[in-house]
Amino acid sequence: MDWGTNLWDQNDVIDKHTQAGLDLLERYIKFVKERTEIEQNYAKQLRNMTKKYSKRGSKEEQECKFSNHASFQEILNELGDYAGQRELIAENMTANISDKLTKYLQDLKQERKTYLSDVKKAQQNLESSFKHLESIKKRFAKEWAEADKATQQADKLESDSNNSKIDVDKAKNHALARMRTAEECRNSYAAELQKYNKEQNHFYYTEIPQIFNKLQDMDERRIRQMAEGYCQFSHIEKNVLPIISKCLEGIAAAGTKIDEKKDSKLLIEQYKSGFERPADVEFEDYSQGVKPSNSESGLNPLKGRKHKIFKKHKITQAEKHMVLFMFSMI
Repeated sequence: MDWGTNLWDQNDVIDKHTQAGLDLLERYIKFVKERTEIEQNYAKQLRNMTKKYSKRGSKEEQECKFSNHASFQEILNELGDYAGQRELIAENMTANISDKLTKYLQDLKQERKTYLSDVKKAQQNLESSFKHLESIKKRFAKEWAEADKATQQADKLESDSNNSKIDVDKAKNHALARMRTAEECRNSYAAELQKYNKEQNHFYYTEIPQIFNKLQDMDERRIRQMAEGYCQFSHIEKNVLPIISKCLEGIAAAGTKIDEKKDSKLLIEQYKSGFERPADVEFEDYSQGVKPSNSESGLNPLKGRKHKIFKKHKITQAEKHMVLFMFSMI
């Protein structure tokens, strides 16, 4: 079914329908652009977050030897790759949907404008022809009325015996001239009417149907492009899902790499002093004449060994977070 045959008299309907189609296309373009902005902002926030929590200096390199620290760094790296895929989604949506449909929309607007202008021009031409036909018709009506009037006057003069032959002949000649003029107008009107009907048939059966069918083809092409755009909206994201899945698998794998026993052993290996534990403090019995020692070490035998046994170790910020986390889990 085509518009030219079935909607030949629905110019306003076709006008509004095609405009509504272009409006929908424009709305979809704005929708995709907004989705693109969301993806770009999301990716940017993810990158900023990974940068914020990533290791930056050599002070924390020791901590990365522990599996739970190293795994967290791997998670941040995977999240950075994940952000890259979100950026890729935004780039492809811009190139394959927004930019492509924006250019196509401009072409459709111009095409539609041309077709509607052709319809208006065809209408104006037919209306002009009809006005010309009306003017010829009115002239024919006027000339025929004048000819009929002149004929009646000539017949009246001829029927009156008081009128001279010259007056009667003059009236007949005038009526005959009027009749010839009226006949010429009649022939002109008939020819113009035939011409107008031909133009009208061409307008309703050829010209307008052809233009309406072009508008239908334009609208159907728009619909096909929108259908492709709808599918692209899904396919673009589906294309990066395998890599996104790998990123998520990498995050999960980082969790499985953690070995709490190994981390504990590593801490022992790094910070085990090798010193023996202090021996028992001997009892000094002053009642048996034992003189008290004058040195502070004698009074406090642990004081001299305290710094060797409890070696100072600066707790890192990461360890503080870990301790707080462990307490929060209790």
